[in-house]
Amino acid sequence: KTTMERFGVKATPSRNRSKTALYVTPRDRVTEFGSVLHEDGEKLFCTSCNVVLNHVRKSAINDHLKSKTHTKRKAEFEEQCLRKKQRTLTASLQCNSATQTEKISVIQDFVKMCLEANIPLEKADHPSVRAFLSRHVKNGSSIPQSDQLRKTYLPDGYENENQLLSTEDC
Repeated sequence: KTTMERFGVKATPSRNRSKTALYVTPRDRVTEFGSVLHEDGEKLFCTSCNVVLNHVRKSAINDHLKSKTHTKRKAEFEEQCLRKKQRTLTASLQCNSATQTEKISVIQDFVKMCLEANIPLEKADHPSVRAFLSRHVKNGSSIPQSDQLRKTYLPDGYENENQLLSTEDC
C-alpha cells in the first residue's frame, strides 16, 4: 500500500474525468423537473420553448430554465396555452402509417364492393359519387380516380380473390 492509502487519504480525481451523469434518461429528468419538461423518442424537450435539451447535464437544464429566453417563452406559453408539444419525426410517422393503413383499407374495400356489385370503376369518377364519398365515408375523399384504382388496387383484389378461390377448391 502507498503512504496515502495507509492513512486513508484519497487521491484527487483526475482532471480529464467527465462530470456527466452516464445513466440518466430523459424520462428521469421529466420526473425530476415535472411538467416543465417532456420527453419523446429519447429526447428531452422544454415544454414552453419546444427546444431539445441535453438531458445528461443537469446544469444545462438549470441554465436553460433560468435564461431570459425561457422566461419570456414560458410567459407566452402560459398566455396562449394552445401550443402543442413537439414530437419527434418517428412518432409522427407512426401516426401517419396508421392513417395510411386505414386509407388503403378503405380503398381496397371500395374496389371489392364495386367488383362484387358489378359496378364499373369509372363510376367512381362521377362528381356526385365523389361528393358522396367525401361527405359520408371516412377517408372517402382519398379514393383515387378509376385509372389509378385499376392500376394499383385492382391487381391486389384480383390476387386476393384468386387465393380465396384456390383455397376453396382444395
